[in-house]
Amino acid sequence: MEDKLLESIAYILPAAVTGFVAYYMFNGFIQQQNNEKKMMLMAEKKKESLPLKLQAYERMLLFCERINPVKMLLRVKPLTDNTSDYLQLVIANIDQEFEHNLVQQIYISNDAWLSIIASKRAIINKLTQVAEVSSSANDFRENILIDYSKTLPPTETAIDFIKSEVRKLL
Repeated sequence: MEDKLLESIAYILPAAVTGFVAYYMFNGFIQQQNNEKKMMLMAEKKKESLPLKLQAYERMLLFCERINPVKMLLRVKPLTDNTSDYLQLVIANIDQEFEHNLVQQIYISNDAWLSIIASKRAIINKLTQVAEVSSSANDFRENILIDYSKTLPPTETAIDFIKSEVRKLL
């Protein structure tokens, strides 16, 4: 009886060891294939989303260029000589540009979006401050143009940030 038991163990043990080795090898192989599939799917997803992200960064860079105070004041002429009316027209122009590009925040990084928002707010604050001490719309335009000829507008900081983000993507 003991001989039969030992003989059975002699047959079962190598089969069990072979079974365990095969299980671990196939398990590892399957996990490797799953990881490769995930990597391929991620690469495909990135390939598809990259053009959307680049387009969003392009649009936000264009937004920053369009709200650059120097360029905007040359493009948006005052309708009257009233400083307050002209300030409201310029702010409305900034808000319109912003609302037109609002959805782009989905595709760009949070830091880039915050940089753009900060730039927009800084410009509106500066415009408001200069409007308070300006006597006319043309005086307001002159004061803004003179002020921003001495310093870089906040949009330049946002543009530099956008460019660095795009370099990371590429």
